Amino acid sequence: MDEALFKALRALDTPTICNALEVVAPERRGYGYTVEPLVCTKPGLPPMVGYARTASIRAAHPSDVRGKAARELSDSYYAYIDAGPKPAIILIQDLDGPLRGYGAFWGEVNSNIHKGLGCLGLVTDGSVRDIPDNAEGFQMLANRIGPSHAYVHVVDFGRGITVAGMRVVDGDLIHADQHGAVVIPVAVADKLPDAAAKIQRSERVIISAAKEAGFNIERLRKAWGDAAEIH
Repeated sequence: MDEALFKALRALDTPTICNALEVVAPERRGYGYTVEPLVCTKPGLPPMVGYARTASIRAAHPSDVRGKAARELSDSYYAYIDAGPKPAIILIQDLDGPLRGYGAFWGEVNSNIHKGLGCLGLVTDGSVRDIPDNAEGFQMLANRIGPSHAYVHVVDFGRGITVAGMRVVDGDLIHADQHGAVVIPVAVADKLPDAAAKIQRSERVIISAAKEAGFNIERLRKAWGDAAEIH
């Protein structure tokens, strides 16, 4: 995907992307986006658009993989993050079930490592920490904020996962901001800016009418009709 399209998609917030997807890919209306609450650590950052790197973690109990095998798994994980198309967004599923978020994989060190490897930020249903000290400009959407990393360890990576109710596979195109995240089908990505612009033009007609003195149901009905005529 070329930089011009990346730039156009970054100019839109994630709810607008979801609205546009309802137009260009209506079958996606009911899935493909996060549906569970997420904490955004830096709501002032712009939307991020990038290619998914996927992994799963646990933290409530020590890993069964230790010593040399653990070091090799860790090295392979970071090599995976470094490979593939950039920019990247990390998506991590916490496998600890009711203890999800028991320990944070994400903090000052990992945010700086991943940013250095070409990542814009992350989406996880686990926890994050070190909020003031995380890498500058590195976005974090997480289930919660916590103090400890406990026994956190990578279980697997590069496979399909589910994060906050959103199914994602390695290489998916992701759009995310303070509202959550959505998977963009690459085949329709170039249609989203125009679809979003049309939606925004229609919405402006209705919003402008709503701000008029004397706004009432009749004026609303006219605004709905005017908005429907916008192409």
